[in-house]
Amino acid sequence: MPCDPIMLTRFPLNGVVLRAATVGCCTAFISFLALGNLSAATVEDHTFIATCDGSEQRYVLVTPDAFSSDQRVDLIIALHGHGSDRWQFVRQNRGECRAVRDVAANTGALLVSPDYRAKTSWMGPKAEADVVQIIESMKGEFRIGRVILCGGSMGGTGALTFTALHSHLIDAVVSLNGTANLVEYERFLDAIAESYGGTKQQIPDEYRRRSAEFAPDRFTMPLAVTTGGGDEIVPADSVLRLVEKVQHTNRHVLSLHRPEGGHSTTYDDTKQALEFAFKALQNL
Repeated sequence: MPCDPIMLTRFPLNGVVLRAATVGCCTAFISFLALGNLSAATVEDHTFIATCDGSEQRYVLVTPDAFSSDQRVDLIIALHGHGSDRWQFVRQNRGECRAVRDVAANTGALLVSPDYRAKTSWMGPKAEADVVQIIESMKGEFRIGRVILCGGSMGGTGALTFTALHSHLIDAVVSLNGTANLVEYERFLDAIAESYGGTKQQIPDEYRRRSAEFAPDRFTMPLAVTTGGGDEIVPADSVLRLVEKVQHTNRHVLSLHRPEGGHSTTYDDTKQALEFAFKALQNL
């Protein structure tokens, strides 16, 4: 059955007014609520048809209070971790998520949190294509200024991978507890193989192509990373090696390494990393 060009309905959800909008074959569920300091922010749950395979995919868009679609605006894209989905950075109270929301609110930026083939994406080819499509869609709908890509754990890995593959689309990148080397990484191998279309032994070039450590020359934009010396889930070594290589040609690099830290980043470190990216962009 063909989609109606525009269909709007309103209904309450747990005391919050929610609006469902269908435009073409894309649906957005829109609510008005406070998230962290996103006072009166608008939260839209979007459905779209992926161009790479025709499947239905989702992302959440958070617009700041008093936002006007005709104003120039920066875009923060936040990539969730393994086992989570598009709501992680929008709803969770962990430090990384609150900091991303707060920086988005403080800078007046749009915040997009995609499923990117949740829940075990690892920025495989389809997830990569979805993020490209979302960026293009945002640029077609809004007057996008700079695109800042960030993420935690699997999302931190994905942020580095996507930037290495599409550096022309990203103006700054922030990786929280990610890895830069999928060739040597030994966790979540079944999920990564499913996402990439094969194991390391079957498609070694694909794993290398998606490992940011082997493409330091792509990181010409502001780069901020957080790592923990005690992180056994996503060890810090490959990201620290990437940072060392990038610093030879890029002075806009921040590495927040906590020798005793584990597989998480504090609110303060996340906020510092994102604010560094914005400040560096102002100085370019």
